[in-house]
Amino acid sequence: MTVDLSPENVPLTQTEQGVLLVSGTRVGLEVIVSDFNLGASAEEIALSYSSLSLADVYAVIAFYLRHKEELTAYLNVQAEQAEASRACYELEKDLSLQNCL
Repeated sequence: MTVDLSPENVPLTQTEQGVLLVSGTRVGLEVIVSDFNLGASAEEIALSYSSLSLADVYAVIAFYLRHKEELTAYLNVQAEQAEASRACYELEKDLSLQNCL
């Protein structure tokens, strides 16, 4: 019996904005990595998000562990962009409130 050992694709898709999502879902790489780094098992992560399969969670975690430095840099950039977006939103909200007064 022969086992097919050909490499499988990582179940991640990159959006036009550069965000990495688990293929076929709206779950970002950062969600899985964050939960994993907080101690959640692959099973717990898969149960927390109904759109994720256990196999995909394991594949994403394995990819993260193999490319930790590169993905940590990506996650840091994503966090900075999210913080900048939040700050911009808060500023716009404050300016809008001032214009109403």
